[in-house]
Amino acid sequence: MSSEGRVSEFITGFLAEAGELLALANSSLLTAETSARGGGASPRAVREAFRALHTIKGLAAMVGVEPIVALAHRMESLLRAADQGVTRLTTDGIDALLQGVRAIEQRVQALRLGKQVPDAPAAILTRLEAIEAGPAATPAPPEAHLDLEPALLARLAPMDRDQLLQGLAKGLHALRADFTPTPEKAAAGVNITSVREQLKARVEIVKVIPVSVPATAETPAGLTFAILLLAAFEPDQLAAFAPQAGLAVRTLSAAPAPPPAEPELELEEEDTGARPGVVRVEVSRLDDAMERLSALIVTRHRLARAVADLAATGVDVRPLTRILAENARQLRDLRAAVLNVRMVRVSELLEHVPLLVRGLGRNTGKQVQLVMDAGDAEVDKSVADRLFPAIVHLVRNAVDHAIELAPERRAKGKQEEGLLRIFCLQRGDNQLELSIEDDGRGVDREQVARRAQREVPQTDAALLELLCLPGLSTRDQATTTSGRGMGMDIVHRIAVDELGGELSMTTRPGLGTRFTLRVPLTITIVDAFSFDCAGQRFVAPVSMVEEIIEIDPRKLIRGPGKGAGLVQRRGEALPVLQLSSIFNLTSSEPATRAMVIRRAGEATGIAVHRMLGQQEVVVRPMEDALVRVPGVSGATDLGDGRPTLVLDLAALAGTMLGKEAA
Repeated sequence: MSSEGRVSEFITGFLAEAGELLALANSSLLTAETSARGGGASPRAVREAFRALHTIKGLAAMVGVEPIVALAHRMESLLRAADQGVTRLTTDGIDALLQGVRAIEQRVQALRLGKQVPDAPAAILTRLEAIEAGPAATPAPPEAHLDLEPALLARLAPMDRDQLLQGLAKGLHALRADFTPTPEKAAAGVNITSVREQLKARVEIVKVIPVSVPATAETPAGLTFAILLLAAFEPDQLAAFAPQAGLAVRTLSAAPAPPPAEPELELEEEDTGARPGVVRVEVSRLDDAMERLSALIVTRHRLARAVADLAATGVDVRPLTRILAENARQLRDLRAAVLNVRMVRVSELLEHVPLLVRGLGRNTGKQVQLVMDAGDAEVDKSVADRLFPAIVHLVRNAVDHAIELAPERRAKGKQEEGLLRIFCLQRGDNQLELSIEDDGRGVDREQVARRAQREVPQTDAALLELLCLPGLSTRDQATTTSGRGMGMDIVHRIAVDELGGELSMTTRPGLGTRFTLRVPLTITIVDAFSFDCAGQRFVAPVSMVEEIIEIDPRKLIRGPGKGAGLVQRRGEALPVLQLSSIFNLTSSEPATRAMVIRRAGEATGIAVHRMLGQQEVVVRPMEDALVRVPGVSGATDLGDGRPTLVLDLAALAGTMLGKEAA
């Protein structure tokens, strides 16, 4: 490989690593900032940020991006000084560090786009240097020391000691757990890495210190690990969390200062356990794999149709049918495997939201507490890329419009700090539900109606329709964060039009508002119902359909409109729309099936003539604006070579009801 090729390969690796490391630096600094505001410290967060920036500096030096090297070096210098207790890391210092991370992100983006990387900003470098040279941290009282051996105590950084002492002051147990590796433990997969993984979910690990000991039958490696930690439970419970580790646990307490000792040689932590393998793959390669899988699914449909044609001529196709069934199963397994590779955690999708909220709070002068819970929910990369801009608009609206300033909140008897909650869950195998909720002033119905020049909406669903009108804003002037009337329109277009999902809202005056998005986990290959309407075949995603019911045309109560009616469903009236009327199709026989969907929380039936079955389909979106219409999300090939429309039933219902109302 040529030198240019090697450099290009290194840069690709650097860009992949840098994104993850910068996200870690941001989240760690935000954690440290929260602790600093409360008057405390977060040594672990400071150390994580230092490690991330130190790694970035090394990688940037390897590919020769000196501006990033200069920034990372100055930032890690400040973090190292804070870690060693030379200086105290205040909110001002953390703000400077976050500016530095942002500057690195901008230069990484320039490198990704093939542009010239600008020099490191002198103002940020000067600010970081001034903060590092500022007032030193107040040392801990001389009597506040831990009863550790002098050799171990000398290997603790000041922030490590402070972390342990602060934990003791809060009523936690400061513990030392010694782990001694042996061949028997290694054969059973028990090593320092596995022990740490078992413990860190239940305790706060402060530091792991390798210690040289004489080699004996009990310590054949001549090495043991002293794990210093904080726990909320009694010391004798610790060994139960790592039963095969054989931990020797004792309690640490504050004691007079020990005499200084010569530091021992630092040893690297042993790691004999296998780490999970991670392979970074460009998204374009995943898209190519999905495209090839899509072609296989279409070919399977064609094969199934050919087998059906042979059977119609009297050919014995039972062997082919068995092979076709096995092929269908294998393709479903392959589809699940490919989609699993494409899935990204929603928590990763939300990792930039804390920075967004922080910036909005500073710009608007509001205090906002952000609470996020994404659980283990995952979504396809293509859906995640579309969904994130909608989340950004909803978060901006919540902070800028909904949450009040501190004096207004005090007057209402609320906490000065507003609350913004983002939480999501995975519904079944095909839908993600994500909610963004605030405890602000709620949506003013009269103001929205006045701006839209419409009547005051009586329901949350009707109010949401007004909010999503293009160009509608409740602000008189646009600001840097909102006021242009594009936010909710964009959210609706992404969630409903592009992703074929649902957007709903609940609001209470003076108490807050919740927006909920329900979107499919993937939009490329979906499970869909195929059905016939007046001799025309259509498909619709299974995730959109709540249930399928039979309709007795004689009991259908006709409405005033051409295609509307009512039927009884479990004692309640269900509006039913005729799909044939929506597409101006004629048929001599009445529709006898209806697919029940939810639109703005209300159930609606879409009447069709026959349900043909359920199958996997490959959705090809309508890219040409001239042929794109509401209610048609794309087209697919069911094996006959002809395009079959993929319907967005909720959008179709909205279009039809709008025409009926007009």
